[in-house]
Amino acid sequence: MITFYEYPKCTTCRKGKKFLQDSGVEFDSVDMVKSPPSAEVLRELLETSGTDIDMLFNKRGRKYKDLDLNDRLDDMSRDEKLALLSSDGMLIKRPLLYDGTSVLLGFKEAEYRQLVSS
Repeated sequence: MITFYEYPKCTTCRKGKKFLQDSGVEFDSVDMVKSPPSAEVLRELLETSGTDIDMLFNKRGRKYKDLDLNDRLDDMSRDEKLALLSSDGMLIKRPLLYDGTSVLLGFKEAEYRQLVSS
């Protein structure tokens, strides 16, 4: 089953969600701000996909900048990063789509098209 983590007010998230709906794909939608994925879920997602943890951060977001994470990430352990990401969904790049084997960050129509065609 596909899990689609979104921030409902985000235009990019809306585009990704609409693409999935228009493609007839079944998925669970999770508001990542109200219910951010736990550190355990993020750990599973990373281990399954091989995605670099730093790619999960929403580096353009206000929260990322307010916490000065650009200068702090290199000094943080993986567990510290997981705890931070799971504490605030606004720190996570969105939308985040996870199907159990792969992770898609952001909405790139070509990647979504490939996912639904496989």
